[in-house]
Amino acid sequence: MDSQRRQRGGRAGYLALVRDNTNFRMLWFGQIVSLLGDWFNLIASASLIGALTESGLAVSGLFVVRALAPFLVSPFAGVAADRYSRKWILILADIGRAVTVMGFLLVRDAQDVWLLFVLTGIQLAISGFFFPARTAILPDIVAPEGLGAANALSSATWSVMLALGAALGGIVAGGWGIYPAFVIDALTFLMSAALIGRVAYAAGATVVAKGNVLIAALRQYVDGLRYLIDHKDILVTSLHKAAFSLVAGGPLQVLQVVLAEQVFVIGEGGGTSLGLMYAVAGVGTGLGPIVARRFTGDRDRPLRVALALSYAICALGLALMAPLSGFGLVLFGTLLRAVGGGIGWVFATQLLLQLVPNRVRGRVFSTEFALFTLMNAVGTAAGGWALDSSQVGLSDMLWAMAALTLVPGALWTLWITIGKRHNLPAPEI
Repeated sequence: MDSQRRQRGGRAGYLALVRDNTNFRMLWFGQIVSLLGDWFNLIASASLIGALTESGLAVSGLFVVRALAPFLVSPFAGVAADRYSRKWILILADIGRAVTVMGFLLVRDAQDVWLLFVLTGIQLAISGFFFPARTAILPDIVAPEGLGAANALSSATWSVMLALGAALGGIVAGGWGIYPAFVIDALTFLMSAALIGRVAYAAGATVVAKGNVLIAALRQYVDGLRYLIDHKDILVTSLHKAAFSLVAGGPLQVLQVVLAEQVFVIGEGGGTSLGLMYAVAGVGTGLGPIVARRFTGDRDRPLRVALALSYAICALGLALMAPLSGFGLVLFGTLLRAVGGGIGWVFATQLLLQLVPNRVRGRVFSTEFALFTLMNAVGTAAGGWALDSSQVGLSDMLWAMAALTLVPGALWTLWITIGKRHNLPAPEI
């Protein structure tokens, strides 16, 4: 028992967590190398489809595919994370994504764009199994007092690798071409699988299959949805990422590509300027939660208040971008928007990690991820349609996004004022 407790990391400091908890350290190292390749892949894919089609709608289609694929597999991903070894789900997902990404090398001209969409769909469908399992595994390998640090560090790593990977991906795509990025991505998935393989983790299933596997999986997923419906506070908390993505994240993905290719062009096809925007976003999403957590800790009420403030910060960033008066101001607005979005993402996850019991954790995080990806697809499609099919300009779209971002922030403020807060679950023995 003492050995297991040491492995779960009893201290809450970031350095102590990485130093003392071997399981988390291996999972974290795997995240670092995998995310580096992911951002190479995203920049390369967006640049490639933009160059081959010269269509804002086609670019938005890429992001829609990236969003819808995880959504479609979410009923099975959530049940899998509660039924099977979360460690092996992560390993097999990494291997599957490595094989899939190598297929991107076959996309060479406009006639091959369909293959890019198909392979992207497969890659992100596999990711739909990976990310809920990775979030759900954290409380299995980290002690409760270290969970906030693990969550914040994981998010900061996502952000740092976004900054580094996007910047390097932009340099590679803008200077040397895009195909080396796909090879690098595949290799990072294999390295991640090898590192996760060193995690000493043998937690059993929390749900057991009865009867037909498919029917049982759907039934168990419905049970997870019923849990959310019965626990309104957890349901509302799980909607934050979807709300951010719908009004501020999805549309901005398309706008950034157009800004890089047509307004602030740096590097071949704007690949470098696109990489810089993603890099600045990575800095913001990393620093925002780390700094905010110094004031909130992992306390319930401060986390909720900070979530409300994150919408205002995000809206301010979009408003600064809207005039398009210079690339420097656009980058600063991007930074602020990312600070708000990062705080929202990390603190919503932290609340769920503290509130949701292990028996339904995989299904709750899978549903949250599904809602996020669905709203990301809707927002991205709306952004692409507005650019291609209406008279709305880039500046007008950014102003509209800033205003819309305040709406879910106001609704959340109302909820934490008059809503019924969920109590922490009793420890599971």
